[in-house]
Amino acid sequence: MNKKTSYLLGIALTIIVGTFLYQKYCCDCSCNGDTKSAVSDSTSVAATSDVSLNKFKLNGDEFNYQCDDNFKFMKNDFKTLMPVSDSLNLGIDNLKAFFDKNPNQKLMITGYATSDEKNTSAYPNLGFARANDVKNYFVSKGFSASKFDTSGEIRDAWKMSSDTILGPVDFKLLNIEPTATTEKVDWNAMKTKINASPLTLYFKTGETDIALSPEQRQQVADLVRYLDNVSGAKLSAVGHTDNVGDRTINTRLGLERADFARDYLVRNGVSKEKIETSSKGPDEPIADNKTAEGKAKNRRTVVTIK
Repeated sequence: MNKKTSYLLGIALTIIVGTFLYQKYCCDCSCNGDTKSAVSDSTSVAATSDVSLNKFKLNGDEFNYQCDDNFKFMKNDFKTLMPVSDSLNLGIDNLKAFFDKNPNQKLMITGYATSDEKNTSAYPNLGFARANDVKNYFVSKGFSASKFDTSGEIRDAWKMSSDTILGPVDFKLLNIEPTATTEKVDWNAMKTKINASPLTLYFKTGETDIALSPEQRQQVADLVRYLDNVSGAKLSAVGHTDNVGDRTINTRLGLERADFARDYLVRNGVSKEKIETSSKGPDEPIADNKTAEGKAKNRRTVVTIK
């Protein structure tokens, strides 16, 4: 066998061995699907591979729109990822024109979160917060907030791409034309109820951290619902302190706490223009400042409807 023949046999053997190794070890990740999808989703979608993508659908008796996309969120977060695609914006613009001609229609937005996500919002659950953020996006496109209802649900799994939650939002068109059986919300009664047991946020000495209980999260949801449906409604956030230290300093601290509560609500989707802040400092205690327990109760911010 001469040198040229040996060289050609070597090349052929290399091709044969290379083809065998590729078929054995690589084909599973590219031959049966899109290579790009397999690489980008392999770390997270495997656990939810049986969950289909929830598409953007706006379907009713007189209006229908659907596209192969939807709103997206980072895991553990409730802020809509930007930019929103052109296909979603087209459907939203079409719905706006439909609503303008059909004032008896509104949209129910249901947001979802998985059971292993942390609720980083001020709302009862992360799904509710996502629905509220999507509502605010619609409002930024020219809708009235009163045209929406929001709710949230927790599910075990959802379609993901890496750390991105794909399409955890559903939409349902509702007819709100008054009927004999329609329950009409008494907004004045709701305001009275909310202010009778207002959202009260407590602070440690010199601190402005906020940790909400489940009851307080529901209070935030009720406040937002009222603001969405009552034209011109505003909130009042009043800061209070104990009587330790200089009154002027305490008055300033009370305002800082009220401003912090306002900013916290703003981060959760409440318009800053709808919240007014003020401070009473140590002037309106609700408990005895002679005890540690009483002082703790006096260090608070109270949020009511004006």
